[in-house]
Amino acid sequence: MFSPRLTKAIAIGASAIAVGGGAYGIVSAAASGGAATASTASTTTVTSSPHPGPASGGTSNARSGPAAGGTVGTVGSVAGSSFTVSTSAGEKVTVQEGSSTKYKNGARSTSAAAIKKGVPVLVLGTTNGTTITATQVIANPTGGGSSTSSTVVPFQRGAPSASKQVGQVPANYTEGSGTIVSGTTANKATTAALAAYPGGIVDRVVKLSNGEYEVHNIGVNWPHHVFVNKNFKVVGAD
Repeated sequence: MFSPRLTKAIAIGASAIAVGGGAYGIVSAAASGGAATASTASTTTVTSSPHPGPASGGTSNARSGPAAGGTVGTVGSVAGSSFTVSTSAGEKVTVQEGSSTKYKNGARSTSAAAIKKGVPVLVLGTTNGTTITATQVIANPTGGGSSTSSTVVPFQRGAPSASKQVGQVPANYTEGSGTIVSGTTANKATTAALAAYPGGIVDRVVKLSNGEYEVHNIGVNWPHHVFVNKNFKVVGAD
């Protein structure tokens, strides 16, 4: 038999263990929750990492999926209903064709037969990384639409992005703001941006609050944002 004093001491010790165990459980749950939060934050950071090359699958602004864009370059190879394009900055793009894809040779309508190795092309359509599902393919494109231009800095893995500004950037521009557009509007803005800064891949066009457009350019270290006014003239880049 334990004495009353010893029994009381055992009871107090048991209570302390129970409380300690409960406290440990709370700490563990909090730590677990913190780890889950950290994991989620890490995933988000990877997805929205600043301007990676297209192979990494990331972009600077969040978006829900593939969007209207395009590229300009030279046809590398043709196989069935697809062909490859090499840009002046060294990016390689796969172009998927479909029954609704329209073709031009300069300003004249043509057929898919005009798309051959070595032919310069402008491709417009839905961009998903380095793949474009084409709505229009223009062989031997002409025209500009630029009031400012500068040399594109090709993408190099591990190299820091160039930091410079050319022309006019909207004073109230905030990266990630605006509304993604498609159709004729996106095509005109993409064409103007690629005429001024060929070499990259446009993966979306965003309409800004002032009515101008930000054309998002991947696959190059500069420029990542090309600004096009309401008349589809390039006015700045950064």
